[in-house]
Amino acid sequence: MQRRYTPRRKFCRFCADKVPFIDYKDPKALRPYLTERGKLLPRRMTGTCAKHQRELTTAVKRARNIALLPFIEK
Repeated sequence: MQRRYTPRRKFCRFCADKVPFIDYKDPKALRPYLTERGKLLPRRMTGTCAKHQRELTTAVKRARNIALLPFIEK
C-alpha cells in the first residue's frame, strides 16, 4: 500500500511574524516574492494571505518606481 503525498500547509510569513506593514525600502525582504525574471509570485506559490499579498504588490511597485528593484531582469 502506497502512502499518499500530503503537501505541507503554506502559511503567511507576515502574519506569523506579526509584521505591522511591508516596507518597500527593504529590497532583501521583497526579493523572495519575485521570480528570477522580476515578476511577482502568486499567492498559491508563496502562501501569503490576501491582505498581505495586496500590501506586497504595492510595496514591490513602489520599490520599482524608486529603482530599488528592477522591472525586468534579463
